[in-house]
Amino acid sequence: MTKRNSYLLVVAVLSVAVIALGVGIAAAEKPVITKVGEIETEFNGGFSPKVLSKKKPTPITFKISGKIRSLDPAERHPPAIKEFVLEGDKHATISVKGIPTCKEGKLEATDTAAAKKACGPALIGSGKTEAGVKFPEQEEVPVHSDLLVFNGGVKGGVTTLFIHAYFSSPINGAIVTTVKIKKVHHGRYGLESIASIPKLANGAGSVKSFSLTLNKGIISATCPDGHLNARGTAVFANGTKASGAVLRSCTGKG
Repeated sequence: MTKRNSYLLVVAVLSVAVIALGVGIAAAEKPVITKVGEIETEFNGGFSPKVLSKKKPTPITFKISGKIRSLDPAERHPPAIKEFVLEGDKHATISVKGIPTCKEGKLEATDTAAAKKACGPALIGSGKTEAGVKFPEQEEVPVHSDLLVFNGGVKGGVTTLFIHAYFSSPINGAIVTTVKIKKVHHGRYGLESIASIPKLANGAGSVKSFSLTLNKGIISATCPDGHLNARGTAVFANGTKASGAVLRSCTGKG
């Protein structure tokens, strides 16, 4: 495994980050679209149940998806993401208490089936991703993989999630990356996830789409005032920064 190849997992990092931070994106609502320069990002998804307690955290299931596009007609291959920082609503929490943990070493050099066998009890989510690899003077080559999310445990107030993917062509091998999640006190925002994304193929690779589901009970949320908020910033390799905030409604009971 090489650090540059772990960029392919940015799609998982982004999706897990959004999930872990409690972004309430309703399936019936329109995607959140942000355009900065020649880059367009689109995120959508859903959670259930939609009715949450006003005071007692309610376990929820998240589904999240996204797309990254280049609007430059001369270059449809989008730039690579370098870093992603996301702050989530203070009324959402993440908990992996009681779930077995997995160590990164058990996931390295394994295909999808072997990863499940090695750390099956720690599996807390799954999905799919597509990236594009484009070398100079060549057509873009699509790369697909299943995504597996494993519990890495909690230490010093930081929750760690391991993301596993296995690519067979044109980049071969297993890729493992991490997501670090911690509590913060930034007004409305109470959780922060930071992902630093290494290069793929010396910058020739870019994520184009992803989808992920995190199992029910990993995230819990309350709905005291009818909405959940999130704010994120993506920094691309070409220096472009795309920031945006979302507010999604929920129904509080009790």
